[in-house]
Amino acid sequence: MSLVKNDKEIELIRDACKIVRDTFEYIKDYIKEGVTTFELDLLIENKIKSFGGYPAFKGYRVNGKRFPASACISLNSEVVHGIPSKNTVLANGDIISIDIGVLKNGYHGDSANTFAVGEISAKKQKLLNITNESLFKGIEQAKDGNEVNDISSAIQNYVEGSGFSIVRELIGHGVGKKLHEEPPVPNYYNPNNKYKLLKGMVLAIEPMVNYGSPGVKTKSDGRTVVTADGEPSAHFEHTVLITESYPEVLTI
Repeated sequence: MSLVKNDKEIELIRDACKIVRDTFEYIKDYIKEGVTTFELDLLIENKIKSFGGYPAFKGYRVNGKRFPASACISLNSEVVHGIPSKNTVLANGDIISIDIGVLKNGYHGDSANTFAVGEISAKKQKLLNITNESLFKGIEQAKDGNEVNDISSAIQNYVEGSGFSIVRELIGHGVGKKLHEEPPVPNYYNPNNKYKLLKGMVLAIEPMVNYGSPGVKTKSDGRTVVTADGEPSAHFEHTVLITESYPEVLTI
């Protein structure tokens, strides 16, 4: 499988990414106190299907188990892969990370955002700001001729320079016929990562940033990853196309 996509493939990925973008635009108005994560997931699934797509996470294998929902929805100290539930009710002061993948006509789009529920603490707001800003620091380096490590170092330097920590067990990836393809895109410098960036590559860049220590663990459900110290975590992600000039963010 080529890491460089042709024009037809890029257009198909762009179509899937548009559904991701439009679904986020739709769902943000429903993120409020008293709503369950199950309700949000159902709204997301129905909206994706109304656009002619399919929720790529539904049935996707995570840690050897098939994911039962359409979106990964994670609260507060949950880093990623949170399972929507009728028993999980949003409360004022929560932060909620929503990761949406879409499959349409054989190609994928992928994006994540972390939202505030009502009024959140200054601590959580700073975490959200730094994580989102670090994503765009990484995107700035997604240029033809650079290396993946240029993206990784830009994210790491910004996050750690701001007093937060990078999750190392979870990384970004290529996007195409599969939701997760080569190359791996860590959010930290890895001397063994020698991938060059070329025009036509499509990457999901996704910093996962902890307020406290970088350590994580998996809950007993076998899927949900949480911070080891119980401090909050944030997650932002965009699907990005490498071009001859400035990178094109397909999920904005």
